[in-house]
Amino acid sequence: MPGRILPTLDCRTVLAHYSAVSEERPVYLRLRDNIAAMILEGRVGDGDPLPSVRSLAAEFGANPLTVAKAYQTFQDEGLVLVRRGVGMFVAAGATERLRKSGRDDFLNHRWPEIAAQIRRLGLSAEELLERIPA
Repeated sequence: MPGRILPTLDCRTVLAHYSAVSEERPVYLRLRDNIAAMILEGRVGDGDPLPSVRSLAAEFGANPLTVAKAYQTFQDEGLVLVRRGVGMFVAAGATERLRKSGRDDFLNHRWPEIAAQIRRLGLSAEELLERIPA
């Protein structure tokens, strides 16, 4: 539409509304999301050691027992391996498994509401793509 002034739209801002719901999630699941992000972003890769429970607790300002519970979810799913006396390590294939489950979760649970909001606001694919950081 000529002359139409578009509001500044940052993808992070659009998703912030939807991530606010995450504040209602238990702390150990939010910690799990942070650990998964570390793996998916390549800060730790398959075979790499994970930060100790104590260091991660200090980094996130969480109780070490809560961090241990978050780590336990990864261990239960076979995404991390425990080497007694050495630490926890990202299991082989964990990155791809996390990526696949994250995609499935996003597309099946988060995307429908985001897509509905995009339609309500009349945003075009071009408007959204223009705002993806390089």
